[in-house]
Amino acid sequence: MADQQYKKAPPRKKAQVKRVALSDDAKRAYEEMMQKRDADEKTYKTHLDGGNRRA
Repeated sequence: MADQQYKKAPPRKKAQVKRVALSDDAKRAYEEMMQKRDADEKTYKTHLDGGNRRA
């Protein structure tokens, strides 16, 4: 019966982390893109009818 009981799972191997190096210009452009996207999304949500808004 002891073989049929649940046993602790063996630890998983850690996946290698991929790192990306960006230039200062690329970082700035990405940050500006994210800020613009957030602003556009906020503006879009303000024009939605309150009853039709999805959570």
